Amino acid sequence: MTNRICEILGIEKPIIQGPLLWLTDAKLVAAVSNAGGLGVLGFNAGQTTVTKSIVETIQRMRDEIHKTRALTDKPFGLNFGPTGDPANDVFTRPTLDLIYEEQIPVVAYVGPVIPELFKELHAHGVKIVYRYITPSRENAKLAEDSGADVIVATGFDEGGTVPERPVGTLSIVPLLVDAVDHTPIMAAGGITDARTAKAVLDLGAEGFYCGTAFLASEESRMAENIKQQAVTTNADDMLTYRALPAFYRSLPGELPNHLMEMSQTSASNQEIFAAANGYEGLREGMLVGDLSKGYASFGLGISNIHAIEPVQKIVDRICAVIPD
Repeated sequence: MTNRICEILGIEKPIIQGPLLWLTDAKLVAAVSNAGGLGVLGFNAGQTTVTKSIVETIQRMRDEIHKTRALTDKPFGLNFGPTGDPANDVFTRPTLDLIYEEQIPVVAYVGPVIPELFKELHAHGVKIVYRYITPSRENAKLAEDSGADVIVATGFDEGGTVPERPVGTLSIVPLLVDAVDHTPIMAAGGITDARTAKAVLDLGAEGFYCGTAFLASEESRMAENIKQQAVTTNADDMLTYRALPAFYRSLPGELPNHLMEMSQTSASNQEIFAAANGYEGLREGMLVGDLSKGYASFGLGISNIHAIEPVQKIVDRICAVIPD
């Protein structure tokens, strides 16, 4: 199996596992890469505790890279999220140094287009899979002009920090496909089975950027009680509430229910985000499994997940729709 994305990234199947922050580790990432896709280590990959030390953060990531290499000889990537002001972003330069030192072949770049960083990454032989949280025609064209190797079209169907504009995956994919001249587009949001994969291919996407599908895997480090709740949850059970930067989505639970109530009142997005314990709430809810202190974010493709399965089976099912 081959297509442009496979050729660009040096992989067998055009599927990428989203970075997923705390919920990634060497085991999951290596499993995706060994299955023929591209696994990606997210921020805090493999960790259970928080550190504010830049040095320790980078060392932890380096250790997880080494653990991943011990489990696979296939390509894998690293999450990269510059803020737009590299001079004042204390993590950008150390992260770039780590990428170069460890010879990471691909970055999952999330954030504003910074042409100078695109050029620098390419000068070090790093491929860029670019994803903007709230995609647009203008942003996609800027990314292409700046040299993005692959561009991700993220629909409101996704889990995690959803786009600020409620444009679904089936709308944003053809919009970005038509916006660019030559860069392949991957679809993100709601892709968890062969039917959803075929739908985005028919709209012009050339690959799949998946998060929720891999959270429901045997190799996922997500809390077992949250896995089991995910299997029995449908899209219409999910709670969508306001938060920074615009919206968030969670399984029902004590804290998520409270956040939903706040969202339906005059509480501000900042207040709701604070009540959710910020991104720490993601760790509490999905890694620890405590929905009294955290939340559990999934995409709307959760409706199509009915069992906890090995990564290989998930990859094979989604990619079965790719023409030989």
